[in-house]
Amino acid sequence: MRPARRLDDRPGDADDQVNRARELRRAVDRTGYYPEVVADAVDGAVAGERVISFYVHHEPTFENDEVRRHQSVIVLTPSRLILAHTDEHAGDDLLPEPYTSTSTEAVSLSAVKSVVVTRMTANPTAGPRPPAEAVMTIGWGGVSRVDLEPAGCNDPECDADHGYTGVLASDDFSLRVSAAADGGDAVTGLLSFAASLSARTQH
Repeated sequence: MRPARRLDDRPGDADDQVNRARELRRAVDRTGYYPEVVADAVDGAVAGERVISFYVHHEPTFENDEVRRHQSVIVLTPSRLILAHTDEHAGDDLLPEPYTSTSTEAVSLSAVKSVVVTRMTANPTAGPRPPAEAVMTIGWGGVSRVDLEPAGCNDPECDADHGYTGVLASDDFSLRVSAAADGGDAVTGLLSFAASLSARTQH
């Protein structure tokens, strides 16, 4: 009988001792989206902790005749989940020249309540194939969403007012990527990050 595998013998645990900060910086540089600005904000939020896993997502959006770009950087450290969002803006009354805004949020891993991963696979009867799209939703109680609908009962003759019923869901951060728009590596990378995060949210 084979001995039970210890927790520190699990595949990938050796890699967890590697600091992937340099890989993260290279990924930020590759996007070409204000890399110095983004890297400075992310470095400040990471605050010297070891980078276990990360995901960088660059998303152009169209606003009238202009293209606005948004970048999300998600970083997993031994103790925290860090999210950084960078947007670009045209000049305004306070800042006449074009500028960027970067916000960072650090969440304790002990506070993460759920990691929801949805995979969309095209033509599933054709055999194993990579997902065409993936959605990762992370909840830690900072933002809650309520879905309400009228409540009812099993009596078809009943016309009483039963009020409402609903679901309270934690929906703090959600990211969707597709192979068609972002490339196959983007979907694989998001799923890999979600797996790393899920493995560290066992309370």
